[in-house]
Amino acid sequence: MGNICRSPTAEAVFRQQVKAAGFEKMIYIDSAGTHDYHIGAPPDERAQKAAVRRGYETNDLRARQVSEKDFDFFHYILAMDRANLAVLKRECPPEHSHKLALLMQYSDKFSHDLEEVPDPYFGGNQGFEHVLNMVEDAGRGLLSRIRQQLEHDPVQHGTYR
Repeated sequence: MGNICRSPTAEAVFRQQVKAAGFEKMIYIDSAGTHDYHIGAPPDERAQKAAVRRGYETNDLRARQVSEKDFDFFHYILAMDRANLAVLKRECPPEHSHKLALLMQYSDKFSHDLEEVPDPYFGGNQGFEHVLNMVEDAGRGLLSRIRQQLEHDPVQHGTYR
């Protein structure tokens, strides 16, 4: 929602996964919130601490709100929960609606009845650790999907965003 907990955590995790796979020049990653609560703010301090403990850097990230141009620019626009997905669906031009999904649809490890990444904002530190576990798994699944698409037709897909 505000782009200070789950989304920047997922951005940092996926950036590192993409870099480790050698695709950092082919995949552009950015996170954004559906609301304007924290524009320009760094990630929540608890999210930053949890990320650093696992070797992820978030201190250069700043919250922003999804913009109209994002729907045209990005190949994948992934929401953390159904409420944010609903906002994206309302704002998304129909020709880009195929880009919208829940991040957890790419998860292999977590139960498929767990479609949403819970918001850890009002909880304790364990919530931030749980978010990291979830986005690490979903990121691996997303990267696998993109890798398959690049191998199938690298010229058509070029750079992923």
